[in-house]
Amino acid sequence: MSGRRLPRGGQIDRARRVRFHYEGRVLEGFTGDTLASALLANGASIVGRSFKYHRPRGLMAAGVEEPCALMQVGVARRSTPNVRATEVELTEGLQARPVNCWPSARFDVGAINNVISRFIPAGFYYKTFMWPDWHLFEPIIRKAAGLGKVSADADPDRYEHRYAHCDVLVVGAGPAGLAAALAASRQGERVMLVEQDTTLGGSLLSVPACIDGRDGGEWLDGVEAELEGAGETEILTRTTAVGYFDHNSVSLVERLADHPGAGAPDAVLRQRLWTVRAKQVVLATGALERPLVFPGNDAPGVMLASSVRQYLTRWAVLPGDATSLFTNNDSAYGVAHALLDAGATVPGLVDSRRAPPSGLVEALVARGVRVFTGAEIVKTNGARGLRGVTVRTGDGRSVRVPCDALAMSGGWNPTVHLFSQSGGKLTWDARIAAFRPHVSVQAEVSVGASNGDFTLGAALTGGWMAAGGDAGQAPVAFDAAPAWTIEPLWRVEAEGKAFVDFQHDVTAGDVALAKREAFVSVEHLKRYTTLGMAPDQGKTSNVNALAIMAELTGQGMAEAGTTRFRFPYTPVSLAALGGHTRGSLSRPYRRLPTHERQQGAGAVFEEYGAWLRPAYYPKPGETPYAAEQREARVVREGVGLFEGSPLGKIEVVGPDAAEFLDRIYANTMSTLKVGRARYGLMLNELGVLIDDGVTLRLAEDRFLVGTTGGGADRIAAWLEEWLQCEWRDLKVLVAPVTTAWAVLTLSGPRAREVLYATGVDVPIDAEAFPHMTFRDGHVADVPARVVRASFTGEVTYEINVPADRAGELWDRLMKVGQPYGITPVGIDAWMVLRTEKGFMHIGADTDGETSPVDLGWGQVLKRKHDFVGRRSLSRPANTREDRLQFVGLEWVGSIETLPIGAHLRGAGKREGSEGYVTSTGFSPALGRGVALGMVRGGRARLGEEFDVVTGAAKGARVRISQLAAYDIPGERLNG
Repeated sequence: MSGRRLPRGGQIDRARRVRFHYEGRVLEGFTGDTLASALLANGASIVGRSFKYHRPRGLMAAGVEEPCALMQVGVARRSTPNVRATEVELTEGLQARPVNCWPSARFDVGAINNVISRFIPAGFYYKTFMWPDWHLFEPIIRKAAGLGKVSADADPDRYEHRYAHCDVLVVGAGPAGLAAALAASRQGERVMLVEQDTTLGGSLLSVPACIDGRDGGEWLDGVEAELEGAGETEILTRTTAVGYFDHNSVSLVERLADHPGAGAPDAVLRQRLWTVRAKQVVLATGALERPLVFPGNDAPGVMLASSVRQYLTRWAVLPGDATSLFTNNDSAYGVAHALLDAGATVPGLVDSRRAPPSGLVEALVARGVRVFTGAEIVKTNGARGLRGVTVRTGDGRSVRVPCDALAMSGGWNPTVHLFSQSGGKLTWDARIAAFRPHVSVQAEVSVGASNGDFTLGAALTGGWMAAGGDAGQAPVAFDAAPAWTIEPLWRVEAEGKAFVDFQHDVTAGDVALAKREAFVSVEHLKRYTTLGMAPDQGKTSNVNALAIMAELTGQGMAEAGTTRFRFPYTPVSLAALGGHTRGSLSRPYRRLPTHERQQGAGAVFEEYGAWLRPAYYPKPGETPYAAEQREARVVREGVGLFEGSPLGKIEVVGPDAAEFLDRIYANTMSTLKVGRARYGLMLNELGVLIDDGVTLRLAEDRFLVGTTGGGADRIAAWLEEWLQCEWRDLKVLVAPVTTAWAVLTLSGPRAREVLYATGVDVPIDAEAFPHMTFRDGHVADVPARVVRASFTGEVTYEINVPADRAGELWDRLMKVGQPYGITPVGIDAWMVLRTEKGFMHIGADTDGETSPVDLGWGQVLKRKHDFVGRRSLSRPANTREDRLQFVGLEWVGSIETLPIGAHLRGAGKREGSEGYVTSTGFSPALGRGVALGMVRGGRARLGEEFDVVTGAAKGARVRISQLAAYDIPGERLNG
């Protein structure tokens, strides 16, 4: 196909030439061009390769429905994958290349897939690669997956979010949308008019019209001027409505500076995500033309008839020197006349209908066009570009028609994606052979072609009245054309590949294969064949595929149904969804009250539940492992100082506080005495463990609930939900106070000595201040609540102080602790210490199915008092003897490492998994490895050995032991 630019016409600025780069070549276009129109004007016939078979593909469409011409646009940090060439505005210096091909679109090594296509039909990967080992093939499959490549560099541009409210939101600025916006504006409504194109007009930009006695373009200019002058109307072009949600909330993506050049400054405001709530939504989203399914319909040069007209009218580009047409409806006839008016040759028009409207046929014949009725195209000729088509006439003859372009039209599909997302129900309309809106569930009206009204007059009237306009004042279209007609042709029965999904290489034969293998459900068909996935989302393929399946199964289209249209309608950049919340702003790090002190101590920070916390404190030349071991050893032999401020702290206050906590915890809290502490477990309604911690009773009606650091916010919200939604009769107040208090923890045999030396005004000896109690007083003249609770198994004092006093107390503790060998301790060592003691860690040793019984807390089932999750614990699934249970694991033999997640198999067995490792580390106190895990029926299998079958320790062996490996009697923490 040799495309060419017409010497005049089009909506481009011929005075402003634009140079761009395509596959290493420098080409020229004009301001107003898209990348697609410029490529067509420069004679680019092959602009991409299909995903699966790497077949050569040319342009097929002119808008968001283009399935073939996917480009990698931009370079370096601004490189964007999988962008349709039809949606890229041509800008100076633009750089683009097709995706999914190497070294170029014209010569692609991947085309070897087309040679072996008979061996890789739909669903082949479900039946292949099962022998000898999937993992042998997986890397190859994953490398072949995908289309373009995402830049590994940070996006330099800015994205923002905006929120708006309006009376009427009109999506689509074609004739129907313009009429709706005009009617609403004249009534004084606040109007937002949204159009994904660069300019208003829709079909008026490419199809001649006469409205209210004026040329369509003149009427368009007048309406645009009136709307722009209306104070309550906002017009957004280059803006796509991508999602329609509950309560008339519509998401829009506005493209402000898409694809800026490589030399553009950083922080360009590139896109804006709008969230609009409207009293009334008018969907004037138009319709998309369907391709026809016939052998060779994917050849470069085969295009949708409507796109041929758009390239011709908007961008003054002919698709070829000789363009034939293939149709089953009336719309292609107007395209033929437009081609003839532009001076192009039209060798023939093939109409599958035996008796199309005689006036249409006669008008073309009078201009010298050969019209075949009751005929079908059964073959396209030309390997790398169209050279002609073979027509099977109504009487069975074969006729070859030479041409270098083919415009096809299989009918029109109303664009119902947003309507469906809103919850609306579709119906099959045999009159137009398409699905259209039927029942709306929100304050929404679909108008124009999106409602199946394909005539200009119906579109104008429907749009006007949808916005409350008087029918007698609606714009009037002077259209002498007869009513639009169609006779469905879902596929041409002939030899050769007939493509349904042009992007994923799904053929009519693949649909038939899915039927033979019983994947006849709409959603099964989609997933088995990969139909309508990736950027395309079925815009040109879904209805044809569903119709073919309906024919094969003997169903009607109404019974066949449709796939579910999901957000977004067209691809949306993740950066636009994120807006300002990128990088450190996406989830701002929380810093400890003593963060600067930790930096001064040489801490290496890692993220733990949004907090930046010290993982370890390496000395010069010390490895992370060596630092971890040294810190753990210090806690066992001397004293360590740990910053535990992120641990959740929630005050629960009120006369019903004790009753409330009895319902929340799996164990009883109402019996806890003032001044005492108790460890507790929280479950969800399914009986699954969701958090744990130590709770203090500050007064009869006041508790301080402790949670994990990562669960502090979540649990506070969860408690509020129970109070506000379920137990509204309870007189309880919940107040999160995590960040109000810092927690500095002294742990080790010499912890009491350091605390004495620091200065404390409450007795802290073991008898006066036993384990699991707390005292209020002062430490180093700082108001403090000191808690005796241990996660290490050593004597431990958790010193709670106001967050703004934490720094001075840290300094004081480090200073007075020097004679005792005090050392700051990081998370890594803390985890080793708790693993030695067999203490469970939420999220590490538990998952979404772990119950307290799995942890050895069977006594909770004996509670008479009800609590959240209690009933679920009695379900058969929760009482099975073969459930995964929390156990200790002892390394057998010399194992260098035992990775977390390693699966365990019964010694000597060749298949299956009996459990897995949840926590592991090397104990400096014991001089050997320690580990914890979940094993099926583990508590009854003490001493049993298992082989490690995955990970770096594959082939090693472990033995089930009791949970605690160090200080098994648990006496040291009472010292």
